[in-house]
Amino acid sequence: MEYNDIYDEDRRLTGRVHLRGTPWQPGEFGLVVCVWVFDGAGHVLLTLRAEGKTFAGTWENSGGAALAGESSRQAIARELREETGIQAEPEEFTYLRTDRDQSCFYDHYCLKRPMSQPVTLQPGETDGAQWVPLARVHEMIRRGTICQIIARQFLQLEPELKKRQTAQE
Repeated sequence: MEYNDIYDEDRRLTGRVHLRGTPWQPGEFGLVVCVWVFDGAGHVLLTLRAEGKTFAGTWENSGGAALAGESSRQAIARELREETGIQAEPEEFTYLRTDRDQSCFYDHYCLKRPMSQPVTLQPGETDGAQWVPLARVHEMIRRGTICQIIARQFLQLEPELKKRQTAQE
């Protein structure tokens, strides 16, 4: 069983936890983290959602729900490691922005560094991985091969992602 912290609408911890898979009550919010990983050579990492998951067979960036007691940065480091095998310290992630919907806060990050280690897929989560030129993401969105939610987030974050992709370390 997986538990997540419950936040109020102002993102203050309530001291209560939510059991994953159960409905959120009005006024309760969870925390979801997302990261765009750049290899320093003009490519972004996309993973293929596993069969049996919602939006199965579509491409996405790494991310997921923060566990109870985790900070946003701890959660993104864990999610990236679990889904891809890429090890990064929480402070290595660059914060981009936070969005909110009816039941979640979404913290968006990027990570830019040369990638020498291979991507290791998490069974049941990811069925594939590819490094894609940032410009090709639009083509994938048009073809419907990127998860709709991720496509929407990408289009909103694209100006910031382009700046981060080309910024010198």
